[in-house]
Amino acid sequence: MAKSEKIEIENINTPGRTERVDRVKYEEMRKAMLKSIPSNAPGLTAKEIKEKLVSIVPDELWPNGEKIGWWQKSVQLDLEAKGLLIRDPKSKPLRWLRP
Repeated sequence: MAKSEKIEIENINTPGRTERVDRVKYEEMRKAMLKSIPSNAPGLTAKEIKEKLVSIVPDELWPNGEKIGWWQKSVQLDLEAKGLLIRDPKSKPLRWLRP
């Protein structure tokens, strides 16, 4: 089996630290998240984002929705670190939106 190509992602909670993840899965999840999350308030909760992602991401990469939550969180933290996603710290539960 061929090794998958990797990409480095960031984590807003640990600046300067990166993780290497599968490039194809990262790019698909990133595209789906940016498509799903609005730029207007109030944004979406993690649960609302996941509900949207389940119907968008390719089943070939996430059969039966397996590990969508892990990828959602990893990509969310990377997008926040890159300034492409904003967390509303005053919301309960937390909400995210695009800048």
